[in-house]
Amino acid sequence: MDFQIRNMKPEDIKDVQHVAKMSWNDTYEGIIPAHIQENFLNSAYSDEMMMRRLDVSSLYVAEAEAQIVSFANFSTVKEEGKVELGAIYLLPEFQGKGVGTALLNEGIKNAQNASKVFINVEKENETGVTFYKAKNFKTLSEFEDDLEGHITIMVRMVKDLVNEKRD
Repeated sequence: MDFQIRNMKPEDIKDVQHVAKMSWNDTYEGIIPAHIQENFLNSAYSDEMMMRRLDVSSLYVAEAEAQIVSFANFSTVKEEGKVELGAIYLLPEFQGKGVGTALLNEGIKNAQNASKVFINVEKENETGVTFYKAKNFKTLSEFEDDLEGHITIMVRMVKDLVNEKRD
């Protein structure tokens, strides 16, 4: 499958919001109630929040078949080379095709002086946990998170870029 990775632009916001909604609805069905998903998405992916993310973080999109099918959100490099991966979301039909891996690699490549990448992933999100483990993320801890009154168990993971062989 052919796809392109590029920096997100303001005109991509509606497409990225669509990817976030479709991904969340598919991933968290039966895990997080639909009304809580909607409240979270409406807040975290509002036009205003997306513009703020564009200003303060690194956002990448993947395009395939003339549409945005995935995106990733990385923080800027913080103290001691730490980078936070806020999200990699894909339209469900594009999972398992290398798009998520390409987005992860693009974010790492562009994170100058990064030594570690951190991610929080919902424990019951088996696809996500499996993906990150396959990419050499290691589990650091588990913690409870209150998502709009719904308690989820989150897994804190890290990928050590310094001690990992780079291709």
